[in-house]
Amino acid sequence: MKMKWISILMVAWVLCGAALGPAQADTLENMERERAILLDALLSPGLTVAEREGRITISKTRLIDLERMVLRDKSLMGRNTPTVRAAFESYDLTFLVHATAEKNLALIDHWLHEVGVSTPALMNARIGRR
Repeated sequence: MKMKWISILMVAWVLCGAALGPAQADTLENMERERAILLDALLSPGLTVAEREGRITISKTRLIDLERMVLRDKSLMGRNTPTVRAAFESYDLTFLVHATAEKNLALIDHWLHEVGVSTPALMNARIGRR
């Protein structure tokens, strides 16, 4: 009797999962997720140099492909959402790897410049509570 209920519950679980369908993220969301992973690797103080370099290499390779996919994604052309508008208005931050290659800069240097952080500002910064 107990096995019968377990079987019924398992079938119900599978049917509910099939009814919901697979979760899909569009190309822009995937690219933003990977860019966040790259920025985490760049800024994470707990990583060794080798770990940081490995993570950056993997993320750069993925981002090159994802950036190309977003640039070629025809479904984004008709969408006028705040996310899509913001992505294409700030090209140098959205398409970080391509912009870095075009300007022949290091990823971290380019990103810090685009968000408005300079070397003198970093050197004058103090650690403290706000």
